Amino acid sequence: MAATPVRFDYLKDPIAIYKQSFAMIDKVIEAEIPNHIYAVAARLVHASGMADIVDDLAFSENAGSVGVQALAAGATVLCDAEMVSAGIIRKRLPANNQVICTLNDPSTATSAKDLATTRSAAALDLWTPYLEGSVVAIGNAPTALFRLLELIGEGALRPALILGFAVGFVGAAESKQALINQAEALGVPFITLKGQRGGSAMASAAVNALAGGNET
Repeated sequence: MAATPVRFDYLKDPIAIYKQSFAMIDKVIEAEIPNHIYAVAARLVHASGMADIVDDLAFSENAGSVGVQALAAGATVLCDAEMVSAGIIRKRLPANNQVICTLNDPSTATSAKDLATTRSAAALDLWTPYLEGSVVAIGNAPTALFRLLELIGEGALRPALILGFAVGFVGAAESKQALINQAEALGVPFITLKGQRGGSAMASAAVNALAGGNET
């Protein structure tokens, strides 16, 4: 006997799903979030399903507005991982912005071996021609965030904004705290998430929020 088809009653209209999702997010975000960063916070919640992450959100003054303006002016987006790059919605980018990830460049593995470091950190040495005025999205490797801070401290040209969403149990919380501690001295605006949580989906969600003019 043929099995009875199973059907579920669920919302299928993509526009309705989108609107309802962000309406629900508006209700669950209890922390007071400045306007310039609200859309980023909302998209981080949307990407993670965790409303409480806004309590760990840290950012410099007007960082959201800085990111919006940088992308509108054509800033390059530099990503530490291919998953971050893949999550960026190209049609939302306001100026056909270039998105670059050098992790899989043929020279990166050799450089990592020579420098006795991770590929993620070594890949950043290929960013120097693009760093000035860029939006950096780190959603994976703490070593990449540490190396970025080292490069800027050594005199590399400054990005317009650092989105620091390194994730994991080794170095993630420490690298993001280093960003918070050093950003003012280095003269670089930032948005980050304290602690171990983060990831590629959050980093790309932050870019997408800024690319949309900081509108949900």
